[in-house]
Amino acid sequence: MFRSKNKLNHLKNAFSGCDDLVIRSFPELEIVTLYFGHLVGNEELEQNIIHPFSHISENEVRAVLESSPYEKCESEEKLIEGILAGKAAIFYQETATYLIDLFAPEIRSITAAEIETVIVGPREAFVESVQVNLSLIRRRLQTNKLKVLSFKIGDLTNTQLNVLYLEGKTSYSYVESIKTRLQKVKVEGIHDLNMMLEYIEEYPFSLFPQYLTTERPDVVVSKLLEGKVVGLCDGSPYAFSAPTSFWEYFQSPDDYNQRWILGSLSRILRLIALFIILFFTAFYVSLTMFHYEMIPVALLKSLIESRSKVPFPPVFEALIMEFIVELLREAGARLPDKIGQTIGIVGGIVIGTASVEAGFTSNILIVVVAVSAIASFVIPHIIMSASIRVSRFLLIILAGTLGNFGFVAGFTFIVIYLARLTSLERSYLVPLAPISFSKWRDTFIRVPLINKQDK
Repeated sequence: MFRSKNKLNHLKNAFSGCDDLVIRSFPELEIVTLYFGHLVGNEELEQNIIHPFSHISENEVRAVLESSPYEKCESEEKLIEGILAGKAAIFYQETATYLIDLFAPEIRSITAAEIETVIVGPREAFVESVQVNLSLIRRRLQTNKLKVLSFKIGDLTNTQLNVLYLEGKTSYSYVESIKTRLQKVKVEGIHDLNMMLEYIEEYPFSLFPQYLTTERPDVVVSKLLEGKVVGLCDGSPYAFSAPTSFWEYFQSPDDYNQRWILGSLSRILRLIALFIILFFTAFYVSLTMFHYEMIPVALLKSLIESRSKVPFPPVFEALIMEFIVELLREAGARLPDKIGQTIGIVGGIVIGTASVEAGFTSNILIVVVAVSAIASFVIPHIIMSASIRVSRFLLIILAGTLGNFGFVAGFTFIVIYLARLTSLERSYLVPLAPISFSKWRDTFIRVPLINKQDK
């Protein structure tokens, strides 16, 4: 609390140096208003500040301020918080203070999803406004069982984060676990959802993500219907869901937007791509360094001819080419779309052809690395795709030093590591570990949708 006669001066001092603070006065009414112009909407400002105080007499001021849109406030902290949250502080005769919500900043319009694209289905994607994102979800889930919990994260940013769940479907232990983790977060600022997830993960140093992130409202709704907890962060065009499993990252909305047979084939194709990414290059290295007897005779001659000019052992050759592919991938992602596509195509063709002609690498390895790179694009979730690509380097090194034994040992290590991971204290490999055969049908394949009345 602070003395009434000094209210206005105290607030001005609190925002000293903030040249973007707007101070508008109505001298004939003894009214002064303070607000940030870039946080308030022009229509709201006109309707609740400019028009009312430009067309009333001094005797009518108090009656207007006592009406419902205006909230009386005597606390300096609440006035500061209100102005920072897009409200206007109104001082009347330097004794009475009010707040009115005018928050309506400029936001990006709703556009199509750029990363999680689909062939058939909704095109909408989340934006950076948590209120708009909530409306996209509420429009699809029109039920009072959808509950929303609000949190403020960050001492300086005061970022709004909402946790959503369906009452009666979501286990209350999941909700309590998320609440407990968020309440323990003590940081100066949070400005993105993925940044916040690092603070609440059970295994923050893990290579694999423990929360599924998505930019699609329809995916969020499906996760809520499955009994999962969903989180939204103001300023981030993504949402997270938990608990998650390793196999969820190989599912796509397209699986349910097309015939179930096609959806099942797509899932199987992604699982095959997983093994190609992990093992194809490593298996090539293992064969060419230690196990020539496993190579068919018809292929062995061309392989020997291809490798005859290469000065490096296969493991170094493979690591160098995989590293170059990652460089091309990163360059393509950072450059503008049209230039990025050109760099990816032309760079791959030029470098691949030149490397073979110069005897820097074998043409068979170029094919192996290219197939692995193409397979990585089949994984729908970019974070999981990156984690698998990093794991591939471990397998290549083990295969190049220990042969098939190192290859199998590396695979065993990855499986054991994944089995140890949990998401909200639930196994990361469910329903494979622990085994639940009843849930396999909608994990590894997409079963047909059946009406409840037909069951």
